[in-house]
Amino acid sequence: MTEPLQLYYYPGVCSLAPHIALREAGASFEAVRVDLRPLKTETGDDFARINPKGYVPALRLPDGGVLTETAVLLQYVADTWPEAGLAPRHGGLERIRFDERLIFISTELHKGFAPFTIMPNAGEEAKRWAGQRLAARVELLAQDLGERPFFHGERFTVVDAYAFFALRTYHKLFAGELPPHLAAFLARVAERPAVVATFAAEGLKA
Repeated sequence: MTEPLQLYYYPGVCSLAPHIALREAGASFEAVRVDLRPLKTETGDDFARINPKGYVPALRLPDGGVLTETAVLLQYVADTWPEAGLAPRHGGLERIRFDERLIFISTELHKGFAPFTIMPNAGEEAKRWAGQRLAARVELLAQDLGERPFFHGERFTVVDAYAFFALRTYHKLFAGELPPHLAAFLARVAERPAVVATFAAEGLKA
C-alpha cells in the first residue's frame, strides 16, 4: 500500500514554491509543518531523520523515499503532473532553457539570501556585497520577464512559483521597490487560487 505525498514545509520560506506547485498541479498531498529550532515536525517526529540535510522543503514520495532541494521538487511536480502544463516536456532546447531559469533562481537568488537569513554573524561588508549581487540578479530577472505575464510566456509554470518566492523574499529583506513589471508579476501570482490557498494553509498574509 502506497502512502500519500507529504510536503515538509516552514511558512513563507523556499518550501512555499513546491507548496504552490503541488496545488497548481491538483496533487493530493499532506502539508506537514516543521519547526526549524528544534528540528521537529508538528507531530513531534525528528525531522533530521526524514531529511538529514536539516532543512525544508522535503517531499516524501508514495514509495517512502524522500526528495529534497526546491528546484528538484518543482521539476518532480511538473513532470509527474504534465497535464497541468507547469513545464515544457523533456527532449528539447525549450526544456533546457526552462531549467536554466530554474537553476538561476536557485543558485543566484535563493542561495544569495543566506547572509541575511541563515548565516550567523555575517559582517556588514559581506552583506553589502551580497545585496549588490542580489540587486543585479533581480535586474536580470526583470530583463528576462520583459513584458510577458509569466517567465515562460502566457502560462504559469514552476519557474513562476520559484520566482514568486525569491522576489517576495528580496522585497521583504530590502524593503525597496521592485521594477514595475516585477511588482505586477508578484501581484498577479498572489491572486492565483492555488497561491491564495497556499497562503491560507501556511498562515501567511498576502
